[in-house]
Amino acid sequence: MDTQQILSVAVFICALGLIVSEKVHRALVALVGAVLLIVLNVIPFEDAMMALDFNTLGVLFGMMLFVAVVKLSGIFEFLAIKCAHLAKGDPWKIMVLFVLLTAVLSAFLDNVTTVLLIGPMTITICSMLNVNPVQFFIAEIMASNIGGTATLIGDPPNIMIGSAAGFDFADFIVYDAPVVVVILAVIIVLFYFMYGRKMTVEHADVEKVLDLNARDYIKDPRLLKISVVMIGLVVMGFMLHGALGLESSVIALGAAGIILLVSRESIDHALSNVEWTTLVFFAGLFIIVGGMEETGVINMLALWLIDVTGGDVFVTMIVLVFASAVISSFLDNIPFVATMLPILLSMEASGMDVTPLWWAVSLGACLGGNGSLIGASANVVLSDISKKNGHPITFAQFTKVGFPVMMLTVVIAALYLVIRFPA
Repeated sequence: MDTQQILSVAVFICALGLIVSEKVHRALVALVGAVLLIVLNVIPFEDAMMALDFNTLGVLFGMMLFVAVVKLSGIFEFLAIKCAHLAKGDPWKIMVLFVLLTAVLSAFLDNVTTVLLIGPMTITICSMLNVNPVQFFIAEIMASNIGGTATLIGDPPNIMIGSAAGFDFADFIVYDAPVVVVILAVIIVLFYFMYGRKMTVEHADVEKVLDLNARDYIKDPRLLKISVVMIGLVVMGFMLHGALGLESSVIALGAAGIILLVSRESIDHALSNVEWTTLVFFAGLFIIVGGMEETGVINMLALWLIDVTGGDVFVTMIVLVFASAVISSFLDNIPFVATMLPILLSMEASGMDVTPLWWAVSLGACLGGNGSLIGASANVVLSDISKKNGHPITFAQFTKVGFPVMMLTVVIAALYLVIRFPA
C-alpha cells in the first residue's frame, strides 16, 4: 500500500474507533475526518464533493422537514391512544399494537423519528397501567429496526443502497417486505413468551387508560387532515418515483415544500427540528469512504472478497448477510454500508451479478441493528428516553435479549435469500 492508501485507511479506522467509543460526537468525527483527507490531498476537494450522495442526504433532509410539520398535528399521539383503546387496556395487546404501529411508521418514516414520537406515549400509558416500560421499549426498538428494513426510506442503509444500486421504493417492497412480515410475526410470538404471559395490571389502572380521549391529543385538526392526505401522497410518490423518472430525494423534498406551503407552518420551526448532526455525519462519512475509493483501497477490498468466496455469488450472499448483521450489531450500520457500497459496485464492474448481494447487505445491516444497544440510532434514542424517565436499559440487559433474537431473524432472512436467489 502507498502513503495515500495508508492515510485513507488510517483516517477511516480512527473515525470508526471514535464513533464506537462515543467519546466524541460522531458528526464531529466525520466532519474532522473528511476535512483531514482533503487537507492532506488524499482526496481532492472536487472529488470529495462528488463523493457526497446528495440523493441520500436529500431524502433524509426532506423527510425530517416533513415529519417536523406532521407531528404538530398530534397524529402520532392520537394513534397511540387509539391502540390502547383497541386493546381495551390489556398491556400485552397494547404491546402488540405498539409494536405493529412502530414497525409500520418506521417503514414509512425515519425510525429515529418514529421512536421519538412513540417513546413519550409509551411512558404515559405504562405509567397509567403501572407496568415497567423497559419491556415495551425493547420490543419497540426491535420493531423499529425490523419495520425500517421493509422499505427504501425506513432505514438510512436502505436509502444509501437504493441510491447506489438504482433500486426504487417498489423494489424494496418486493424483495425486503415479504420476509419482514414473517420476521415481525415470529418476534411477536417470542415477545408473548418473554413478556406477555407475565403481564398483570390492576382494573383501576386500565380504566385510567380507557378514560383518555384520543381526540384531546389532536393539536390541529386542519393540519391532521392535510397530514393524512400528504402521507398518502408521499407513499404513492415513493412507490412510483422510478416510473416517474424522479429521484427519491425529489419526492421527499417536494413533499416537505408542499406541506409547508399548504399548512402555513413556520419553516424556521421545521428547520429547527431537523437532525443537522445526522446530515453532517452522513456527509463527512461519504467523503471518508470516498477517500478509500479514490486511493484504490475499495477496489482492493472488492478483489479480496471475490478471492475469499471464489467469486461465487451464492456463497458471497450468505457470507454478507451474516457478516453485515454481526458487524452492524456492534458498529453503526451506516459506516459499514457506506464502505460496502463501492465494494459491491466494484464487484459489479468486474462482471459479477451483485443483485442478491445488495439485498443480503440490506437485510443483514438493518436487522443487525437489534443485536446490541449501540447497533442502531433508534436503540440509543429510545434507551435515552427510558433512562430519563427512571427506567435505564443497560447494554448487557438489551444485548442478552437482542442478540439471540437478531440472530434468529437473520437466519430467517438467510433462508429467505436462499429461496429467493437459489444457487
